[in-house]
Amino acid sequence: MIPAPIVVFDLGGVVVRICRSWQEACRAAGVPFHARVAEPDLVTARAPLVRAYERGELSCPDYFRSIADSTAGLYTPDEVRRLHESWILGEYAGVSDLIDDLHHAGVATGVLSNTNASHWRQLAPGDHGPPRFPAACKPRHLHASHLLGLAKPSRDIYREFERLSGFQPASIVFFDDTPDNVRAAADAGWHARLIDHAGDPAAQMRAHLRGFGL
Repeated sequence: MIPAPIVVFDLGGVVVRICRSWQEACRAAGVPFHARVAEPDLVTARAPLVRAYERGELSCPDYFRSIADSTAGLYTPDEVRRLHESWILGEYAGVSDLIDDLHHAGVATGVLSNTNASHWRQLAPGDHGPPRFPAACKPRHLHASHLLGLAKPSRDIYREFERLSGFQPASIVFFDDTPDNVRAAADAGWHARLIDHAGDPAAQMRAHLRGFGL
């Protein structure tokens, strides 16, 4: 049994379904797919821009423009915006109920997600209106990479979550769909478990929680 636990969720691949490729995002947004964009040189060019955006180092317009530039003219900034805003597909069945059940049992909950300002507007409450995916903002301790200026799997983001939430590593159960993030959380002393985004995340998490006596 974990003392005074908190259950912390990643968002994409754990709480909400997301596109797993540029081609899938094109289908979701109704934007033509140009196969050249998936070639290794262009994928490599986009990677540091994505990481900078996740750390809050680029504004949304700057990010959309920079990503468009990195596609060598295949996409415009407006098309990139449309792709980006279509990236989140929906909530996984059963996750909202799982979070409610944890709260009813008196278990604290949180979010630690690598995300960005545009996606956060769809996931968290704010002056832009209610979130599109309310399960994502049900947890009580909400922390996003672009607001912290840190991103997983850096050890610093796990320590910052502990500082802000007040929970010690041995009390934190963490679910993420990225192996590097799970390994880093485990190295930080958290009870980290990998979720298969292609399966049933809610069922997987309930099984893990039973194993923890929760």
